[in-house]
Amino acid sequence: MDATAQFDPIHPKDIMDKLLKPALTMGVVDPATIKPEHVAKAPEKHKAAPKKKKAAAAAASDEVEEFKKPPLAGMLNCFDFESVARETMEPQAWGYYSSGGDDEITLRDNHLAFQRITMRPRILVNVREIDMTTQVLGVPASLPLYFTATALAKLAHQEGEVAIVKAAKKAGVPYMLPTLSSYTLDEMLAARAPGQQVFSQLYVNPERSRSEEYVKKLEDAGVKALFVTVDAPQLGRREKDMRNKFTQQGSDVQGDDEGEGEVDRSQGATRAISSYIDPGLCWDDVPWLKSITKMKVLLKGVQCGEDAVAAYEAGLAGCVLSNHGGRQLDTCRPGIEILPEVVEALKEAGADKQDFTVFIDGGIRRGADIFKAVALGAQAVGVGRPVLYSLASYGQNGIVRMVHMLQDELQMVMRLSGTPNVASITEKHVLTTNLADHIVPLPVDNLTAGTYQALEPAAKL
Repeated sequence: MDATAQFDPIHPKDIMDKLLKPALTMGVVDPATIKPEHVAKAPEKHKAAPKKKKAAAAAASDEVEEFKKPPLAGMLNCFDFESVARETMEPQAWGYYSSGGDDEITLRDNHLAFQRITMRPRILVNVREIDMTTQVLGVPASLPLYFTATALAKLAHQEGEVAIVKAAKKAGVPYMLPTLSSYTLDEMLAARAPGQQVFSQLYVNPERSRSEEYVKKLEDAGVKALFVTVDAPQLGRREKDMRNKFTQQGSDVQGDDEGEGEVDRSQGATRAISSYIDPGLCWDDVPWLKSITKMKVLLKGVQCGEDAVAAYEAGLAGCVLSNHGGRQLDTCRPGIEILPEVVEALKEAGADKQDFTVFIDGGIRRGADIFKAVALGAQAVGVGRPVLYSLASYGQNGIVRMVHMLQDELQMVMRLSGTPNVASITEKHVLTTNLADHIVPLPVDNLTAGTYQALEPAAKL
């Protein structure tokens, strides 16, 4: 079957060379041998779900009101972009991006954890001028933030990662190029402006030669740092993604295979890429990782103090405290909750912030979240879904607008906290008494509640 029409719109041209073992690339297909019955049709575009009228109006009429996208200037926070993206994205794309592991407890707690940290502002500090600029692994940044790697950005917008590269330059922040991108590495690198510096994320391939070739290409292109993902020896069960895949295909496509139990087509986009990630990756491979590049090597997905210390003692440049956006092992702790434990463990091990850099990602939606992470010891924070949702909603300009909103929020928080620059933000500006306590009563977060799409059983679909 020729699936080009379905495959090409979201996958890069070099995906076979990047992921497949050489033995599996069988050669060039002769177009003359492809008959019409062999060609799979491109998927039809799904219209955005119409918005229902309010209860009172709905009772009087069965009519529905079509969704009207608000102007970009109407976006006031990250949650606004999420609500627009949900209405405008293809159902399968929305399911892939928004899904979390299992019951999505960690997905939600990633943001809620920031609310368990309270502010401790200082007064009568000269905050006439606020300087948010900093450096992320030596790369200048307009604020302590970078765009973290996210897969298949064409699911959000046709310009995909190319638009993110350009938006990162305009916003003045680094971008971590993803391994599982929609555009080729060459296309992403070509989108850089003169002097623009980027990082890259790496899934280690079971065929190590593929990873070595990829890393060499990154280094030759001047990429500054390599973030090796270590929290995904198997990709998690993301039921929104799985459910979407199942319901879109339907019984007619599955045919007799499913009835006989021979084919499992319900795994969604997530499982389609699992086989290209090496589950055998371990600490013994760290010397190999360091040997294949002169770039700074960091581990992405550290979730406890012991592993952070092990990374430091192995001579790595740093780590990202991350649970993969709540998409892997459910009920894991958020990166912000792990941060104090890691900072203390590294301090006891004799690590210096200049020698070993700590980042976090997951759940950052407000300027205050950035402030709290920096206060607790992170050099910067990574954002993923906000980039995708703003891209899906308004393209490259949406991403830039999203960063500017976070800058406005962070500026306000820094001024009200009595911190005129990033270096002045310390642990004394926040209280973490309840950070690890998951039963603290909190007020309802209406923006989260309004944009979060709850999981539904099959009978309700």
